[in-house]
Amino acid sequence: MLSGFALAPAGANVIMQLSRLPIGHAVAESKAPSGSLSKHPVKRTRTTLGYIVIALFGSEHEREVLRAEVNAQHRLVRSGESDPVAYDAFNPELQLWVAACMFQGSLDAITFLRGSPDDEERALLLARCARFATTLQVPPAMWPGDRVAFERYWKSEVQKIGVDDVTREFLLGIASLSFLPRPLARTLGPLHRFLTIGFLPEPFRQELGLEWTPRQQAKFERCTRAAGALNRRLPRSVREFPWNVVEFDTRRRIRSGRSIL
Repeated sequence: MLSGFALAPAGANVIMQLSRLPIGHAVAESKAPSGSLSKHPVKRTRTTLGYIVIALFGSEHEREVLRAEVNAQHRLVRSGESDPVAYDAFNPELQLWVAACMFQGSLDAITFLRGSPDDEERALLLARCARFATTLQVPPAMWPGDRVAFERYWKSEVQKIGVDDVTREFLLGIASLSFLPRPLARTLGPLHRFLTIGFLPEPFRQELGLEWTPRQQAKFERCTRAAGALNRRLPRSVREFPWNVVEFDTRRRIRSGRSIL
C-alpha cells in the first residue's frame, strides 16, 4: 500500500496533467459538476485516490467497474462548437498524457521517500503504472514499453504543454488550495503552494510564470528529506493513511454496487 506522504507531489502532478490546453479546459470548464474540485473538493479527492488504488491494485472486475463509471463521467466532458479549445475526454492520446504524468508522480514520490529507484525497480513501476492508462481507453500498445521509450515520449510531449488565462488561474488555484473554504486555504495554502512548485519540473514552472530560487530549492530539499525520515519511522497503519481507508471504502462500494465516483 502507498504512503500518505506520497501525496506530497500530488498538487504538482495534477498541474502537470492539466498543463495541456485541452485537458486544462476540460477540467476547468467541467460539465460533470458532481466531480468538480471547486464544488466538491472532498469527494473529488476521494474519487481520485480511489481511482489510483483500484487502477494499481484492483482486480480485473474492480477495474471494469471503475472503467464503466469513469466512462459515464467522461461522456459529459466534450467541448461544444463555441468553445475556444476543442477537447474530448475519450481521446486516448490525452489520456495517455495523464497516465504518463501519474507515472512521473509515482516516481517522484518513491524518490523523495526512499531514494531514486534502480533500473529494475523503475521498469517494474513503469509496467505497473500502465494500468493508469489501460483502465481508461488507452490500448496497451500505446504505453511506452521501457525506460528509453518513456523518456522519448516524455521529452516529445512536454513540448506540447501550454496554459492560457483560463487554465493558468485554475492551476494556480490548485497550488494555493483556493478551492477550499477560505480559512483552510489561508492555513494550508502557503505550504501546499511551496511543495507544489518544488515538485514541478522547470518547464511547467516556466509556463505558469513561477520563479524558483536556489534558496527555495535548498529549503524544499530539507523538507522532503525530513518527510522521508519521518515516513520511515511511522507505524504502518499511520504511514498508509489515507490510502488504507480509501481502499477499504472503494472496495466496499464496489461490492455493494454503490457509485465509486
